Amino acid sequence: MQRTILSAAALLALTATGAFADDPKHATAEQPFKNVKLVYDHPLPNVPGKSMRGVLVQYEPGGSSPAHLHPKSAFIYATVLEGAIKSQVNDGPVTTYRAGESWSEYPGDRHAVSANASATEPARLLAVFVVDTGDTELVLPFEE
Repeated sequence: MQRTILSAAALLALTATGAFADDPKHATAEQPFKNVKLVYDHPLPNVPGKSMRGVLVQYEPGGSSPAHLHPKSAFIYATVLEGAIKSQVNDGPVTTYRAGESWSEYPGDRHAVSANASATEPARLLAVFVVDTGDTELVLPFEE
């Protein structure tokens, strides 16, 4: 199972780095999660009721996403594809992850900070979700 998830994550990373490199979508006040794009969605054949979903998040220089959370069923593996990302999960420290670095998020975790660490360079990350198949909204706003 772990090998399958990691292999799928590697495939998603390759797909995301080429197929969407020129996609200029960024978060705005009107569409706070416009910079988030679903790039993979497949039910897990050996885990009924669960799916794997890959999400590409692109940040313009200085860009960020509003505070948010994910479905209560979601386990997430995130890896930085380009640039550097500042992230704060729950009440933990704000951490900067650079290209090639990754982290996990557990069901019920919330993001107070998710932002490009650079004011001059773009940043991209790939988030791979293992989530209940019925959970279709992967990014949900929340007020701190």
